[in-house]
Amino acid sequence: MKLVRYGPRGRERPGLIDADGVLRDLSMYVRDFDGASLAPARLAALRRLAPQDLPAVRGRPRLGVPVAGVGKIVAIGLNYRAHAAGGHTLPEEPILFLKATSSLCGPHDPVRLPQGATQGDWEVELAMVIGQRAARVSAERALDFVAGYSVANDVSERSYQFDRGPTWDKGKSCDTFCPLGPWLATRDEVPDPQALDLWLTFDGETMQRSNTADMLFSCAEIVAFVSRFMTLHPGDVILTGTPPGSGFLQTPPRFLRHGARMRLGISGLGEHRSRVVAGTAR
Repeated sequence: MKLVRYGPRGRERPGLIDADGVLRDLSMYVRDFDGASLAPARLAALRRLAPQDLPAVRGRPRLGVPVAGVGKIVAIGLNYRAHAAGGHTLPEEPILFLKATSSLCGPHDPVRLPQGATQGDWEVELAMVIGQRAARVSAERALDFVAGYSVANDVSERSYQFDRGPTWDKGKSCDTFCPLGPWLATRDEVPDPQALDLWLTFDGETMQRSNTADMLFSCAEIVAFVSRFMTLHPGDVILTGTPPGSGFLQTPPRFLRHGARMRLGISGLGEHRSRVVAGTAR
């Protein structure tokens, strides 16, 4: 299933995208797509519904973050071999950092750079959404705890990330710095998360193009690793890293600016279209 939340910010309704690309309303069967609704039994019940019997949604409403009440966003750094090899030592274990949940926004919402930002950057990433409580799980069973997959943009302000202390979080957590969506593809829609093409364009120019096969640590290995250090709860989001092509690694570096447009996607998981708005107050 391709599960979405649609409507104005703060008033999103649950829906799904059927096989013909039609948005269908699910609010008669589920209140919202929060952590509790992502349990395997709840998803199985939704899967038994006939999409053609659900009300079609008119128009083209805004798509929001496809899961509500996210408890935490865990991100992985330097997880593509080609990216990490470009001037970095390959890490021996996944590099973890956190993004604030207040950075979440819909896949087509404006990306708002904070006042004074000078080095805004992009990173297309495969996102995993947890469906069951996971603590110290094995890599062999790890994907059983994943409800589904989505597309994320790990937007960054590099001057905050690299020039203002040793931690990355401040450069990763500004408002709108984690567009997520357009839908949550349940695990049955993605038989192999290590065989997905991903790409990003900046003002129409391709900047990133790769495949998740190039990940240094697989999705299963990431879930297992993170669960050693913190319990993962239903609705938690894990960003799995980005391939080469970020703006700060260009020659010369290229950064986000007011009016710029990003388009990014992953095969089978849809795409984002974001406009950049610069210098806005929080």
